[in-house]
Amino acid sequence: MASVSSGPRTVEEIFKDYSARRAGIIRALTYDVDEFYGLCDPEKENLCLYGHPNETWEVNLPAEEVPPELPEPALGINFARDGMNRRDWLSLIAVHSDCWLLSVAFYLGARLNRNERKRLFSMINELPTVFEVVTERKPVKEKPNADSGSKSRGSTKRSSEGQAKSNPRLADESFEEDEDEHSETLCGTCSGNYNADEFWIGCDICERWYHGKCVKITPAKAESIKQYKCPSCIKRGRQ
Repeated sequence: MASVSSGPRTVEEIFKDYSARRAGIIRALTYDVDEFYGLCDPEKENLCLYGHPNETWEVNLPAEEVPPELPEPALGINFARDGMNRRDWLSLIAVHSDCWLLSVAFYLGARLNRNERKRLFSMINELPTVFEVVTERKPVKEKPNADSGSKSRGSTKRSSEGQAKSNPRLADESFEEDEDEHSETLCGTCSGNYNADEFWIGCDICERWYHGKCVKITPAKAESIKQYKCPSCIKRGRQ
């Protein structure tokens, strides 16, 4: 079961706890993957993957306490092991592990104020997710171009991690320099200002930008869209 490292309460202590648990899980899904795979026997009962504050990992049964001392990770990860491609199975566990790590961090930070929570998330967001590490994806920070005339038909679609689907400039080149320029970008639906913390998607037809929530497009759904057409262009029948 998940253990608590002397009740962390400050942003720095919670981030240290998060980083250590994350390191343990990454080790299980990468360096120790063969051992981890062997422990997840589908014939056993519901098993969970835990990361501990000392950077170790453990496959074990869920906590018996109700409610548990900390939020619990995904239950029954062993049952799908033999029914999925090994890489896909590990990726699925990585996604659930990311969710668990965030839930533990914000559970421990329940008494933080708004600014402290924002700072905690910013610190966490600077690290690659477990999913990105396991699948060897490299996160790229990219913002939509405020000058619609300079965007090609294959305009960049942002994901919630700041990844891009086309060929964006790397963040190291101009991320900070373009802050003021991008602040003028408005959502084509609600006219809200651009915010780097929100998911945006660009129409490949009219090249306007939209909050994902305004056009009901999630980051996961955007990944499967080859050419996005906004509601306005759909109504006009534009190609």
